Amino acid sequence: MGVYAYVVAGWLVLVGAAGIVRSRNLVHTVVSLSVAQSGTYVFLVSAGYQWGASAPVFSPGSPVTLPVVDPVVQAMALTDIVVSATVTALLLALTIQIEKRFHTVDPDELQTLKG
Repeated sequence: MGVYAYVVAGWLVLVGAAGIVRSRNLVHTVVSLSVAQSGTYVFLVSAGYQWGASAPVFSPGSPVTLPVVDPVVQAMALTDIVVSATVTALLLALTIQIEKRFHTVDPDELQTLKG
């Protein structure tokens, strides 16, 4: 995969961050955060990838001669996906409650509610 996967991961994070900064809608902000978080998936998968490596499944008594993929990185990527789904669901639920209470999803209009 080489450098290309790291470039894609960085690009996804930057596009998501730019979407968060430029957003005029809370739903768009949540979607932009999800895009930025997907960059972390690509980064973790590319960091743990090895050419010609097999799954880390060993039988008892057999010597380990082939390179294997690190399962910790795969577990971190799966954990990242679960956390991202939970955060997205929570933020969308909060957005629904904000819209019900204040009748807007524009963050600029919510700024005037201070006090």
